[in-house]
Order: sequence, then C-alpha cells, then structure tokens
Amino acid sequence: MIPRIDAKALLGGAAASQEAVRAAALEIGFMVLENTPFAPERMAGLIETYRGFFHLPEAQKARVDMAATGSNRGWGGMRSEQVDPGSNPDLKEVFDCGYEWPGAGRAGAPERYYAPNLWPDAPEGFRAEVEAYYREALGFCRALLGAVAEAIGEDRGYFAEKFAHPMALLRANWYPARPDWAGDKDFGIAPHTDYGCLTLLATDGAPGLEVLRRDGSWEPVSAPPGAFVINFGEMLEMWSGGRVRATLHRVRGGAAERISIPLFFNPQWDADVSPKGTQVPVRAGDHLSRRYDETYLHMSKAKG
Repeated sequence: MIPRIDAKALLGGAAASQEAVRAAALEIGFMVLENTPFAPERMAGLIETYRGFFHLPEAQKARVDMAATGSNRGWGGMRSEQVDPGSNPDLKEVFDCGYEWPGAGRAGAPERYYAPNLWPDAPEGFRAEVEAYYREALGFCRALLGAVAEAIGEDRGYFAEKFAHPMALLRANWYPARPDWAGDKDFGIAPHTDYGCLTLLATDGAPGLEVLRRDGSWEPVSAPPGAFVINFGEMLEMWSGGRVRATLHRVRGGAAERISIPLFFNPQWDADVSPKGTQVPVRAGDHLSRRYDETYLHMSKAKG
C-alpha cells in the first residue's frame, strides 16, 4: 500500500512521518504527500492553464514545438516519446520547461541541460503562472529531498550541495481519452522508471497512474489538486547505493482526458551521483542525456 503522509509534519521533523518516508523510499518507491503548502485552488488553476494550452489548435502549439530544437523545451506532440522500446510511442502531448542558467556555458555545461525555454503566446498569463509555480516547487523539492535524506539515515544536507543549478524539468502531460483502437502495446505512457532523483507529481485527480507492486500487480494511485504523488528515480537509486527504489509505473488512459504535472528534480549537470565507495564517477548530466536520447524521438533521430 502506497503511504499517504502529512507534508507539514514531515518537514517539521515528525518521527512517524519520517518512518513512513523511509518505508516509501526503501520498499515502495512511491508516496503521496497531503497537507502541502500548495492550495488546491491554486493547483486547479494551474491545471486549467495547461489545459487551455493543450486545447489550442495543433498549428498554434507547433510554434513552440521542441522537435525543432535539440532539447526538451516546449511542446511535444502525440507519439513524440517512447519510454518503452517494447511498446508503441506514448499517447500523450507534453509541455516542458526547465532551469535557465546564464553561466552554464562558462561552467562548461552543454546547452541542452539548461536550454532557453520556449513560451506560447496563449493562453494569456501562461508563462507567468508556470514560472511562479516552478520557482515555488523547486524550493519545496529542496526541503523534501532533505527530509528524504534524513529518513534513509543520511544528514539532511547530504544531497543539497549538488543542486545549486538543478537540471529540474517541469512538465505537463495531457492524456486524451483512450482511443477505441488502442491495443496491449498502447499506453498514455508505457511502463517505465523515472530517470532522475525525485519526482513531484501534481494531477487533476483523475485516475490513470498505476504502480507495479512486488507481487506483479498494478496498484492505482491518485492525488487531488494540492496533494502530490512522489516517486524516486534511477539516479537516486544509484546514488543511494540501491537503497532507494525506482519503481515501474504506467498510465494506460481512460474514458476521460487527464492532466498531470511532474517536476523532475535532478542535480546539476556535473554532480557525481555514483554511490559511496565507487571508484568511477557517474556524471548526472551524462545519465540524463543517455536516457533522454532513448526517449525523445526527435533527439534519437538527431543522434542517428
């Protein structure tokens, strides 16, 4: 069973909440945070702002098509990603924005990690609302990752110094109603593990997300606006020496459309995310680049 945890109590250091996070991180890979600093009304408004964008004519969305770039900034159309090579490309549209760091070039970071964001002209106020949420969500993730570090037996600041310039990607997923012709290999997003450290997922409350349990069954998980689904990615599993679990999850799609807004909270590009005692470093940017090239079809074509 995926635990539901009071965020205010957790960040305040409550022992019971920390123990629940420890179980979530080491045994399940998922948890739901309730009583967060984000008001339900505020998150519902953000969801509707994204919905307004996804409902625009395709030609208008294509003005910020990430396929015209070498990065993951802007709009990605239907079937533009394939997270599982054994399944068909995903039945969803996305909109991505990320951390902009003016000093990235001087520091030697490839531009793709901190590429300029692309912003649509509509809906009105889209950029301001999304950027405001991104800033606040980054701060929340910093505090949350500290609590996770403490829960697994590390100092609260164990990961913190590696997030000065995070490769943090904010995404909105728009899943249309599942089409009648969809088969066993068609998903909103096919079974996968997230690539980075920690994912902060807001949703419109509609069902669809499923998490693979150890017995091989799929457990539905949802959270209303104002609450968040949290899961851990491959990078944190590696970084923690396999203690933290990155768990397979999927979205099949249902009778109604669904919107989710994950923030993929990842360290700066040159952070060594290899486990303690490892002689060969693993650079965070290299790991993400490899996984992005495998998933974003426009990037894999560019490599080919």
